[in-house]
Amino acid sequence: MARTPYLRYDGPVAMAHRGFSLDGLENSMVAFAAAVDLGYVYVETDVHATADRVLLAFHDSTLDRVTNGHGTIHTLPHHRLRSALIDGREPIPTLDEIFEVWPNLRVNIDIKAEPAVLPLVQTIERHRAHDRVCVTSFSDRRRRTALRRLSRPVATSAGQSVTAAFVAAVTSRAPGAVRAVLRGVDCLQVPERHAGVPVVTERSLAAAHAAGVQVHVWTVNDRADVHRLLDLGVDGLITDRADVLKDVLQQRGSWV
Repeated sequence: MARTPYLRYDGPVAMAHRGFSLDGLENSMVAFAAAVDLGYVYVETDVHATADRVLLAFHDSTLDRVTNGHGTIHTLPHHRLRSALIDGREPIPTLDEIFEVWPNLRVNIDIKAEPAVLPLVQTIERHRAHDRVCVTSFSDRRRRTALRRLSRPVATSAGQSVTAAFVAAVTSRAPGAVRAVLRGVDCLQVPERHAGVPVVTERSLAAAHAAGVQVHVWTVNDRADVHRLLDLGVDGLITDRADVLKDVLQQRGSWV
């Protein structure tokens, strides 16, 4: 059984990456609603904090790529960001809004920058959302800072340094080192390959599972890849194509 309530689930963990949108509305309430309407229990999002510490569900540090606005999020107060619309159509949601609208949704949260750490802790505490979040970050230091500040344990996924140490330990066939590296980690959320180096293999899956750690692979959008990775034994998949992943899981009798 999974060590944290967040990861206790009867089937493969199917996670909608930034919600589900095929027309440029990533990390919008519309995208999260679309994933929920498909029946998704898990969504993935990213967080940045504004200058006045309002926590936004947004991937980039700047507004320019995704919205009709300009500027760097952490330098702007929230009231200045209200007019920045995703694809010129949808407002940037706060994490508070996601928690309030979908109180049972499990949310995988990637801390994108240091200023977001304390606001994330405060938001989780305010909603008592400890059992329905997984705190992640490419920065293990940032991730661990958040974990230390929370009043209760939450699920957490390894960052880049822990993942690199895990791959090295698997390569050296050192099971004791694998367990030591993964101490305090509930899941590995990784690409299948990184910089040409295989990350998800039969050996790495066996090593992670022996340490009681799940393996979730991102970002998997192709039907054949979904089948292949599930056959390999991964525990979860993170996808931009929530429709495709659901269809494959239904075909396999694994959609819960």
